[in-house]
Amino acid sequence: MAGSHSHWRTPRSCDVYWSEFKHCKSLFNRFHEYYTYGRAPDCQQWKEDYYTCKEWETNHSTHTKESLQESERKRVAEQRKFTPVWELRQTPPADWHLPLNQGKPQDP
Repeated sequence: MAGSHSHWRTPRSCDVYWSEFKHCKSLFNRFHEYYTYGRAPDCQQWKEDYYTCKEWETNHSTHTKESLQESERKRVAEQRKFTPVWELRQTPPADWHLPLNQGKPQDP
């Protein structure tokens, strides 16, 4: 059982978690989040993941491994919950092979 733990790696390097935390806390990012979403970003999860990653590097405990995996699953699920801006095509338009009307004025 111990051999299977030694080959598992964290989804990201521990330094990446810390960099993401520092970026999240930056003035620029806070302004952008507030302007875009109307609220300040919650950066605590990046910090927790960094410390969990560091703990994994020293202890290799099952709890820290599962905690990091669950955090990454939540992060991926959060990214996937947004609907796309454009509707994706199933087939190309019928007239895709025709030349473009670049020289002609377009209808208003």
